[in-house]
Amino acid sequence: MTLGTTWAIRGQFGHEHGAAWAGGVGAIIILLISKREDWYSKLFKATLAAAIGWGLGGIMSYGLVVGYGRGSDFINVYYGFLMLFVIGGLYGFLGGGLFGLTLSDSSESKVKWPLLLVGMTAGGIILYFFFIMQWEWLMTPPRDESWAACLGMAFFLIWFLLHHKFNSALRVAVFSGLGGGFGFAFGNFLQVLGHVSEISFNFWNVMEYSLGFFGGIGMAYGTFTSSWDKTKVNQTKSSNLVPIMVAVLVIPFVVWQQSFGMERLVKTYENLIEGDIETIAHVVRFIAFGLILIQFGYVLLKYHYMQKDKLVQYTMKDVKVFFMSHFGIYIIFSLLVTGAMISTYRIEQYLYIINFIIIIIALPRLNPVFEERGLTTGKWGRNLLLVMLFLAFLAIIAINSHGELQGAHQRFEF
Repeated sequence: MTLGTTWAIRGQFGHEHGAAWAGGVGAIIILLISKREDWYSKLFKATLAAAIGWGLGGIMSYGLVVGYGRGSDFINVYYGFLMLFVIGGLYGFLGGGLFGLTLSDSSESKVKWPLLLVGMTAGGIILYFFFIMQWEWLMTPPRDESWAACLGMAFFLIWFLLHHKFNSALRVAVFSGLGGGFGFAFGNFLQVLGHVSEISFNFWNVMEYSLGFFGGIGMAYGTFTSSWDKTKVNQTKSSNLVPIMVAVLVIPFVVWQQSFGMERLVKTYENLIEGDIETIAHVVRFIAFGLILIQFGYVLLKYHYMQKDKLVQYTMKDVKVFFMSHFGIYIIFSLLVTGAMISTYRIEQYLYIINFIIIIIALPRLNPVFEERGLTTGKWGRNLLLVMLFLAFLAIIAINSHGELQGAHQRFEF
């Protein structure tokens, strides 16, 4: 529910920054549910790792791919579902993989982060060069084809995890990718049926929620069905400073800078209220920016400067307070940028608040159960085939539920 809600919120902001904030919040909730004290000190590193991983997928274009799923012939619709499975899978695989690596990082098994980052960068560049520039294996022409760069990064991440025997992190990556991929394709199916039903609701947001919901299930399932050594690496105050700055200041600032522009706010609010719209827009921008500074100042003071020892020691309460503030501010950002603070024209915005309340109430009642399942690649292959068959079944239902839909696109002409 956490990643589903934040991913639906991400729909107001888009791109890498919106995805990064959502992914970071998804990581925090897993730390809370786990109730592992040795993970609490990794709060900001895990948040940043998941934010970077989920955020990387934000470079991918999927507008036309969603349109393929709104078509009326099986080939294009099934192709659309499969490509959304790939795109959502890359979101989840990169996000879950980097998050899992942070949990695995210890004094006995240190992660070579510079090698990983350089290798992923090289993998993305090389694969993009061959797939797109040389061979022209285009997923969604004439749109951007950055999915190939993400795929190259994912390939190197797979090699890195296998070579260094980070099996638990690989399991988190696989199931996070499976959940994200299925959630995106299934969400497109729900969006189509929602449009056909003519119910007045934001079914694009339903698709976004589906990606995060199933991606979150996958990331949590991969985490709780893996074996994790007791972390002995000590997190120093100095090593947490950069993750705090990036996760709590830089990413929210980019969201604010990219999304709270005067032109967008004026256009939104002039349709909702009368008066000096420009002044109102300035006030909205000021409130959003102020929230960023308030949270950053509080986190920097409480989680860094007030730590008396050189080694940080966070409690479950510390993690929960940060979770609630980081999640809550994202919801407020969404209410501000859509004008839902003063108008009920975007009813899905209030569902975010309901989700937030349910999650906070449920948290104390959740008890973690860790059970090692290992790397069952043969079973994974069979289950992947079942997912492909299920998506084909959904494609058949989709094309028989409607005629020509607005926004439909064709990848293949017949």
